[in-house]
Amino acid sequence: MPSPSPTESSQQKRVLSGLRPTGGVHVGHLVGALGNWVQIQEKFDCYFFIADWHALTTHYADTSQIQKHSLENLMDWLAAGLDPKRAVLFLQSRVPEHAELHLLLSQVTPLGWLERVPTYKEQRENIRDKDLGTYGFLGYPVLQAADILIYKADFVPVGEDQVAHVELTREICRRFNGFYGPIFPEPRPMLTSFPRLPGTDGRKMSKSYGNAIFLSDTEQEIRTKVSSMLTDPARARKSDPGNPDVCPLFSFHKIFSPPATVEMVNRECRRAGIGCVEDKKLMADSLVQALSPIRERRIEYEKNPKQVWDILEEGSKKASRIAQQTMEEVRDGMNLSRTFQSPVRAAKADQKPKKPAPAKKEKSTSD
Repeated sequence: MPSPSPTESSQQKRVLSGLRPTGGVHVGHLVGALGNWVQIQEKFDCYFFIADWHALTTHYADTSQIQKHSLENLMDWLAAGLDPKRAVLFLQSRVPEHAELHLLLSQVTPLGWLERVPTYKEQRENIRDKDLGTYGFLGYPVLQAADILIYKADFVPVGEDQVAHVELTREICRRFNGFYGPIFPEPRPMLTSFPRLPGTDGRKMSKSYGNAIFLSDTEQEIRTKVSSMLTDPARARKSDPGNPDVCPLFSFHKIFSPPATVEMVNRECRRAGIGCVEDKKLMADSLVQALSPIRERRIEYEKNPKQVWDILEEGSKKASRIAQQTMEEVRDGMNLSRTFQSPVRAAKADQKPKKPAPAKKEKSTSD
């Protein structure tokens, strides 16, 4: 499914996306989501939400940190450049219509569609310390579909690993509309330029994998994590020529380092002119410099958490108004309208003969 073209950039087109508050926001989020959100908030009608209900799919056994992480995640969003005057920033659980639509969509979603989602299998294999054999974990793509469809989003900014979820949402959308009428438009994925960023261990960067570098990390924490990163697995010694094309560290250079540094590392690594230790130091310097402005802005938001929470509450109210309108359409389409009329009384009303309209009196005229 192609991403939108520049000619489709319009305030009339709606965009929706969200992140789970299961920990801090990391640089993978910055590259694959936040950086893109900051750009598109100028061109689209944007709704970005903190997916605290989605956090329960893997963190249901301990919910003590979800509210704290929700607040801190919004601080990261604001520090990265999201503007509540340009985009609606809200908390998923503050809009209960998400749960209602999730329930209704789950009635028409075949089980096989959920079992074939790639990330379902991937996370079951990689996350061993949690019991993911729950309905909530299997059915989270349906909740994700509800998140998207309830705002009738035109586009969903995602990394390449999430395209399958948008396609599943489109399939659920088509099936629902087939039963109950054309209520929802089919959303399309909006891919970012750098959709995936490796973590310190070479796998996809993820809080669940413990391989993430966070926006809130101190300079020393960043340097320590970069120093532990995997590089070219075939390069055992400094004198061995390396291959930047397979080096996770070089993926960071291409995003965060100046072009001159990228060119130099690419050239010198291939001819063993630079070692991995020196390469990591260069990468840490670039990453610290790139994240410093975000970290400084974040410190300012940390001084006034109530202001941050108020932004979330106000955005949730705005989102609720849209969600409530959509659910009225959904209930009407499914014959679940909250305006109740007894079927017997309605039938009798239809059968009752109507009184003829009274004849109009003619106006009298005088000679």
